Amino acid sequence: MRHVLFICSRNQLRSPTAEHVFAKWLEIEVASAGLDPKCKEPVTPELLTWAEVIFVMEKGHRNRLLKQFRANIKNQKIIVLGITDDYDYMDPRLVRLFETLVPPHLGVARLGVK
Repeated sequence: MRHVLFICSRNQLRSPTAEHVFAKWLEIEVASAGLDPKCKEPVTPELLTWAEVIFVMEKGHRNRLLKQFRANIKNQKIIVLGITDDYDYMDPRLVRLFETLVPPHLGVARLGVK
């Protein structure tokens, strides 16, 4: 089971959508968090240690993540998806973007749902 973490700014729209989209995929376990300290589910050292693959929405998220948590990032793969903050939660266009951009980086097939 691979552990996959999705990160955006406030953990309200993009990363929770990604978590929802991939939550039922076999062979992966997903979580989401935000970099804003006031967000509902903030990035923590424990989450970063848990994650094997980290998806961030924008380059600025990767830069901020490395600046704040470099000591907690060891061998995790960090992938920038290039998705701007222009979508609502579960926007069909956002869901399609995730379904297109994320699977090639996971190395697992969607064989069914949990």
